[in-house]
Amino acid sequence: MHCSADILQARTTLKQNFSISSVHRNGEYEFQEPKSEDEVVNVIYVDKNGKEFPIRGKIGDNLMYLAHRHEIEMEGACEASLACTTCHVYVISEHKDLLPEATEKEEDLLDLAPFLREDSRLGCQIILNKELEGLRVQLPAATRNFYIDGHKPKPH
Repeated sequence: MHCSADILQARTTLKQNFSISSVHRNGEYEFQEPKSEDEVVNVIYVDKNGKEFPIRGKIGDNLMYLAHRHEIEMEGACEASLACTTCHVYVISEHKDLLPEATEKEEDLLDLAPFLREDSRLGCQIILNKELEGLRVQLPAATRNFYIDGHKPKPH
């Protein structure tokens, strides 16, 4: 049987050998405000009716989760796992050429998206950086999703 001093020593050793870092759930980062103005990246979402929503994002924000934070109607059914097209957007600004090339997987999924255009991208694959200041994206008229009864899902 171990004495309490041995148990205390074992706990102290474990604490010294393991560091615990904070873990963020999907999209949690986007629910945090920028720490300084240097981090701010302004984005404009245009909904399917043409209404504009200027949003103050930050470097590192995922465009889809940022939309969820600000209640922009972008579904994101697969939660950024690159398995659907419900976060399909059109990049309607000069920033299109500043985005990284779409991966083969993203291209394959976009081929399944209704209303596909040359400037189509998946919002979950767009991560904000300072070069994207003023980015304008438009939501398509419709997306192919898992809901057929007109239900509008809320972000998780």
